[in-house]
Amino acid sequence: MSKQTIKIIVAGAAGRMGRTILSLAHRDPSVQIGGAFERADSPQVGRDVGELIGVPPLNVPVHPDLRECVDSGKVIIDFTQPGAVPHHLEVALEAKRAMVIGTTGLEKAFLAKLRAFYSKSIPIVQAPNMSLGVNLLFHLVEQVGELLGENYDAEIVEEHHKHKKDAPSGTALELARLIAKARNVNFDQNVVYGRKGMTGERKRGSIGIHAVRGGDTVGNHQVAFISEGERIELVHKASSREAFAYGALLAANFVAKKRSGFYNMQQVLGL
Repeated sequence: MSKQTIKIIVAGAAGRMGRTILSLAHRDPSVQIGGAFERADSPQVGRDVGELIGVPPLNVPVHPDLRECVDSGKVIIDFTQPGAVPHHLEVALEAKRAMVIGTTGLEKAFLAKLRAFYSKSIPIVQAPNMSLGVNLLFHLVEQVGELLGENYDAEIVEEHHKHKKDAPSGTALELARLIAKARNVNFDQNVVYGRKGMTGERKRGSIGIHAVRGGDTVGNHQVAFISEGERIELVHKASSREAFAYGALLAANFVAKKRSGFYNMQQVLGL
């Protein structure tokens, strides 16, 4: 018996991540592009998805709103903007569609609502980073943070392209959250966002986060654990958005089999 193909709907189809997801999905036999949509004022609305990704027509037009194509797929993949995600979720809830959310910069209150309300009715995978490598990094950082303890100062440096709108990255925040959790310290009270001026000596147990923006950097993350006598670094460098798109398609296959619930990439990958 052949494996069932999952039909996906891609949000922000003409954006950098949208096009990457569509291009990878076109080459992936486990999924089928069922629908795609963009902002109503986008010049790409009405074009065939094939045109966006440089292949022959796929007979899938770019719609101006999710409501116009929500019936064409089972899983909605969303890497758009924080302000757009709530609308997409409401439509998904009405139509009983699963969601994979890779959008970063989502507010804490909204993330809490994802868990407490939306995920009771539809299945949702939400993660600050969908890359397999980064999720392995999450796993390792939590282990190292716990084993080394506060005698090792934790510093996180993240670098992204100049077009990224939120800082620090959702990945950097998750790395800091995992270190705080591993060390059983309060995240809000111990995280330091960059440094300027007469900051005084480094507070024991603090977790530093620093953001770099420039050029076309897809995404680099470095976590350093530094003691008086040694330094351990864990580094992940993404050279293509396909790393995130591949994870998103894995998540789509995972969540398509669920009736409801809130999941992260650690669960998708079995970590």
